[in-house]
Amino acid sequence: MPPVLVFIGKPNCGKTTLIEKLIPALVMKGLWIGTIKHHHGDIQMDIPGKDTWRHKQAGAQAVLLSSPTGIGFIQDVTEDTPVEVLAERFFQDFDLVIAEGFKWTALPKIEVFRSSVYDEPMQDPDPRLIASVSDVRIRPDLPWFKTEDINKLVAFILKNILNR
Repeated sequence: MPPVLVFIGKPNCGKTTLIEKLIPALVMKGLWIGTIKHHHGDIQMDIPGKDTWRHKQAGAQAVLLSSPTGIGFIQDVTEDTPVEVLAERFFQDFDLVIAEGFKWTALPKIEVFRSSVYDEPMQDPDPRLIASVSDVRIRPDLPWFKTEDINKLVAFILKNILNR
């Protein structure tokens, strides 16, 4: 399984925006990056009337769409799939998988927080928290990065997650 780093935080605290900035900075270092986003509701990726949608409507439990520029995969499941299983199954050849959500997993986590949106960070911080990204320092015992400190965060990830 490739290394997995999980970004957690309350809704609308900037996790996705941070990840959008982090990915190109890591790619510039020559890394092959994958992401996994946890979603609480139903997934609707297919387009009604298209062939893959018709396959799914006919009863297929999994549909894979392949083209010269990408692959899309939709599969029915009966419960949440652990991020570790997803990383091992779909990202074997990647240098790093960045996950958003999955706060219950036993993997290293970075909490993202914005004081303009919430009064307090997440309660009961996970013992696997390794840092925070915020406009204010929220965890004095952990490394802290401001949202604009992308290069410092990349250096931290390279050293502490990828041992480089």
